[in-house]
Amino acid sequence: MKAEVIVPDDYRPADDEPFMNDTQLAYFRRKLLDWKSDLMSDSKETIETLQDNTRAIPDISDRASEETDRALELRTRDRQRKLVSKIDAALRRIEEGEYGYCEETGDPISLRRLDARPIATMSLEAQERHERREKVHRDD
Repeated sequence: MKAEVIVPDDYRPADDEPFMNDTQLAYFRRKLLDWKSDLMSDSKETIETLQDNTRAIPDISDRASEETDRALELRTRDRQRKLVSKIDAALRRIEEGEYGYCEETGDPISLRRLDARPIATMSLEAQERHERREKVHRDD
């Protein structure tokens, strides 16, 4: 078992250090865990709000408005649920030593891309190729 790496609060991964060293991995693990914690907290609040707001609204316009708000909130939570599973997958890749490398090419994913989107599984170039292929197939 590895010793836990302490990451300073002001640390940012840099290109001049070894790629996916212990400090970078600890930084991304913390970033992913914090993101997941925020999403789970939001989800808990949504459940509580939905349970508290189950009341009969006599005005049909008000009821329709509330139903629309609920539907939107549930769609948002569903997207966040899917995001949590992607975060869990990224955390697994960290543990397995595969994090930070493109699943298509095996090349390193840029640190800037990972910092902006820590669940990224492809390099920017591979992602763009993937999206172009997807668009071509969708247009058929």
